[in-house]
Amino acid sequence: AQVDVLAQAIGCDLTRVVSLQWSRAESDRRHPWVGVTRDTHHGLSHAGDSDLAAKADLITINTWYATQLASLLDRMKAVPEGDGTLLDHTVVLWVNELGKGNTHTHDDIPIVLAGGAGGALRTGRYLRFDRAPHGNLMVSLLNALGIEATTFGDPAHCTGPLAGL
Repeated sequence: AQVDVLAQAIGCDLTRVVSLQWSRAESDRRHPWVGVTRDTHHGLSHAGDSDLAAKADLITINTWYATQLASLLDRMKAVPEGDGTLLDHTVVLWVNELGKGNTHTHDDIPIVLAGGAGGALRTGRYLRFDRAPHGNLMVSLLNALGIEATTFGDPAHCTGPLAGL
């Protein structure tokens, strides 16, 4: 239902900026609707690497979130807009603040970009930017949206746009 409202709001041009957060970083949310009942999302994320049951539960939870994102993207693809679709003219950023919950690492943070930003982004690729500050991604997205910027956040932790994005 949330993704329906978001897609409608963007498609009707009621807004062009949306932030969707299902829970907070230290989520105490349980996910019984997908069959995960033994612990909270946050609790499961702190399980050791050898806890295969916790890993399976996290995969189930994250698959549910990915399905919600896919539903939003499908709805955006279904809205004609100019020479393409709403998704073609939009950029959607899906990100986690950590690469791995049980170690709180900032390495290998999973980030998904969807949409073409009106042709500014080439889609259908897997890219890896080893140890690039996340501010660089934000600068790249600002530039893709026509906003001239060379830094985002703390300039000491931003070296400019990501080459090749």
